[in-house]
Amino acid sequence: MQKQWQLIRDNDGKGPGYTLEFADAPVRAPGPNEVQIKIHAASLNRRDIAVMRGQYPMPPRGVVVPLSDGAGVVTAVGPGAKRFKVGDKVVPIFFPNWIKGRPTGNATEVSLGGAVDGVLSEYVTLSEESMVPMPAGLSFEEAATLPCAAVTAFNGLITRGHLQAGDYVLLEGTGGVSVFGLQFAAAAGAKPIITSSSDDKLVRAKSLGAVGGVNYKTNPDWEKPVRELTGGGGVQHVLEVGGKDTLAKALASVGPGGQISLIGGLGGFGGTIQAPSLLGGNITVNGLYVGSRENFEAMNVFIEKHKIKPVIDKVVEFSKADTAYQLMESGDFMGKIVIRL
Repeated sequence: MQKQWQLIRDNDGKGPGYTLEFADAPVRAPGPNEVQIKIHAASLNRRDIAVMRGQYPMPPRGVVVPLSDGAGVVTAVGPGAKRFKVGDKVVPIFFPNWIKGRPTGNATEVSLGGAVDGVLSEYVTLSEESMVPMPAGLSFEEAATLPCAAVTAFNGLITRGHLQAGDYVLLEGTGGVSVFGLQFAAAAGAKPIITSSSDDKLVRAKSLGAVGGVNYKTNPDWEKPVRELTGGGGVQHVLEVGGKDTLAKALASVGPGGQISLIGGLGGFGGTIQAPSLLGGNITVNGLYVGSRENFEAMNVFIEKHKIKPVIDKVVEFSKADTAYQLMESGDFMGKIVIRL
């Protein structure tokens, strides 16, 4: 038996939300082409709060092992498994069925901690195809921050964005995606600009490579100082995580030929984009939903090359994982929140 956290559907299984509970569960031996992993660390994303609140699209499951992001060591391999051996350090991918190329079939409908069980458990058993080697030089806690937020930021800026040195990049807030975007942009020689409601976080962001920061509480029309920081020309890239509350301002921040990656909806999904503003500015808008194993592998090469260290705000012990959820909901953090097993 093992310990794991479970989301139990509320109202006698009728939902829509879940209650987080610490439970005993069996350890499943790996089947053909599967590996068993001892999880050493896991991390949270805003998506995990949405799952718990019944606000994330997924099948009506009565019990869910939460979290998509974790890192650990292979402890057993099933018949025919050849990609990894016992003792290898690995990181599961967010979409276990999206290996490379464009997503096909149900590749983006099945995600860890959603349609299938996640990693907030002492052991998990997964297909050998649905994981990558842990990047060299990172701890388990650091590697556990990568599968969702880091891959999303990397794809928005590098894979799809074709980021160039000297480009201005707008990051909204100081959560996981935005901070990874800041680090990737700075490493690539771009010029990150970040927004926050905290002047202290803006100072910290500058120490990570931001060329400028805007407090959106004291500057509600923050798109104006953002453009000023670019000399009036606007930014070339936006990682848009705010949703309906920020989309119009993000669009007003973009210069000719720039692009917006639509990632999240912290303020709720919705908002409108006026077609003339896109046409007149030759602006591209992409919907972005994490990425494939191939994308993850490319990102890890970039991380190792530039010796990037993920920003971890808090590390919580496994038995107190519920407090990590509370911290995530509060928004009082920068970067990532990690749970150590």
